[in-house]
Amino acid sequence: RKKATLSILPTAEDFRHSPSPFSGRLEFPNIFPLFFIYIYRYYFALEEGRALAPFTITVTPCDVPIEWSILQTPFTESMSLLDVKYMKRHMVSTIFNYKGNSVETYMGMSSHSALYMLEFLSTERDTHITVYLTTDTTSGHLYPELPMDPRIDVIGIGHTTVTLTWKHSPSVLQHRDNIQYCLLVNEKHNYKSLCAAETAIRSSGMKLPPILALSLSPYLLEPQQVMILSKSELSIINKVSSGEVRQICMGTKNTYTVPNLNPSTQYYFDVFVVNLLTNASAAYTGTFARTLEEPEPKVRELKDGKMIQVVLDGKKQKFYSLQYQARHKKIQFTFQLCRGQVRVHISKNGKAVSSENISGLRYFSFKGKLLDTYLVQLSSTEESNSSVKVQVSTHFHKPLFPLLPESLKIKSFSKLRTCNSVTIAWLGTQEKSKYCVYKKRIEEHQVWTELQSADRCSGPESRPKSEKVLCKYFYDINLQRAVTTETIKGLDAGTLYLFDVYLFGPSGIPIRYHSKIVKTRKKC
Repeated sequence: RKKATLSILPTAEDFRHSPSPFSGRLEFPNIFPLFFIYIYRYYFALEEGRALAPFTITVTPCDVPIEWSILQTPFTESMSLLDVKYMKRHMVSTIFNYKGNSVETYMGMSSHSALYMLEFLSTERDTHITVYLTTDTTSGHLYPELPMDPRIDVIGIGHTTVTLTWKHSPSVLQHRDNIQYCLLVNEKHNYKSLCAAETAIRSSGMKLPPILALSLSPYLLEPQQVMILSKSELSIINKVSSGEVRQICMGTKNTYTVPNLNPSTQYYFDVFVVNLLTNASAAYTGTFARTLEEPEPKVRELKDGKMIQVVLDGKKQKFYSLQYQARHKKIQFTFQLCRGQVRVHISKNGKAVSSENISGLRYFSFKGKLLDTYLVQLSSTEESNSSVKVQVSTHFHKPLFPLLPESLKIKSFSKLRTCNSVTIAWLGTQEKSKYCVYKKRIEEHQVWTELQSADRCSGPESRPKSEKVLCKYFYDINLQRAVTTETIKGLDAGTLYLFDVYLFGPSGIPIRYHSKIVKTRKKC
């Protein structure tokens, strides 16, 4: 392969930092990116043994339209680049000029006594291009060939996958070892070239690692590896995760199933056939597809008298569905909120019968016909996870939970607070029940976490024995007097304590009162 040399004046980056020009040498054929703001000139002289030699130049605008020209001037080896720079204009002739944003190729014959200049101008804004220069015009196509039909066909769509296929490039059949297909996936729009994708990445302010600073070079990837673009940097990993642009290189396979997509989302797909030796690529006609909507959640059957606990994902706002077919005319649903906030929607035979946000313990009683079908849909109303216990029963005379007081709040008495004791009170019921008091020493920074993360469905069996204060039985026929107090002693001065009261009914399932935080006096 013949050699061409290129001497260059400053790039945009060098222009900002150094006022003096420099020269360098690049081996061709290859593709290199150029970034420019004003007019930039790049000089090259072809060292050939013959008086005339063919050469080609291909320029790909990656973003906005540009203007570029090829100029020619007499040149001798005794001349320097500064001589050329200040050469009179009448000695320089323009042999090619182009304006636009399409890929354009110039083919010509060079003279060993001529110096050539490439001029690039962006009239709109900073932009990015790729340039391909070679003197080897006999070894076939400079860029990979596209098939007669360059369209990408969507042959399968799922909830999280899309399957694509495309016709083979003739270049793949001829040069299988040096050609590779790469796929770009994003949610914004199709890209007309790999460098267009890189330009979009750069303009978004995202950082490219040094090895990828020149282009999204697919030869840096192993087959089936995925290039993921996150908010801060580009990385190559094997497992697909969320990202704005995915680049997947799959060797010479022309069918691929894109995994790990989001349901009910439109994606844009672009396939490029890439020459691994030159980094030149050709773009198939891009396509797009929308993944299927997320399937309805599976319905879980409720069994009479059996309690289940459901955990709900607040971020995805998914419904959790439960179904029950009545064996009696009268039934009762019981919901115990364990954590977070939950909305309950109940329908009977397809018709809504109740819908509300629940707190604490909530009962819903219905009267209907045998074999009526009830559908319960649960969802979290908070971004954090929520959980709730659910039971359906026809045995009203055998309640699962104890009879509840009017309020589950715990009250503390500031005037009765000392350096080593606090007095708390809570409401009881007309039913003789067991109450157990627990205490926990906490720090100031733990207050919010303790209150927010508390699982109101968990019983005292999950707590250390050292936190147990006492258990006692209590009731009063007169609800006005169904109040009990307890003074907890042996505490440390100026210390925060979290107090919990558990109420046990005949079934042994506890109900947890709302936690109360009290601080002992610092001085007495």
